[in-house]
Amino acid sequence: MIHLDIDSLSHEELVELNDKIVARLRFLNQMRSHRPMLDFRIGERMKFSPGGRPDVVGTLTPYNKKTVTVIADSGEHWNVAPSLLCKVESAAPGSQQRGEVRVMPLANSADRK
Repeated sequence: MIHLDIDSLSHEELVELNDKIVARLRFLNQMRSHRPMLDFRIGERMKFSPGGRPDVVGTLTPYNKKTVTVIADSGEHWNVAPSLLCKVESAAPGSQQRGEVRVMPLANSADRK
């Protein structure tokens, strides 16, 4: 652990240090939010459970800063935190089980806390 004697710093130095700390924390938060998005590909089928409503299945569109946009099969647009999404695999083309979906857990979903 780094020990810094802040009692010897001037007001200006403390403000500068504070600005650097805040900028670093923002960067770390953005990286933490962005990391789960790397598991996703635009155009993939996703599923999530909005509180008090039935599950929503839709297609992933380009990412936002902290969320991804899912266009639901109903046409609604949802901005969703990546940690709330599950990949969905459609039944094989030509199979007799059209419309069936299988939920595929993400590889590092346990790391998302």
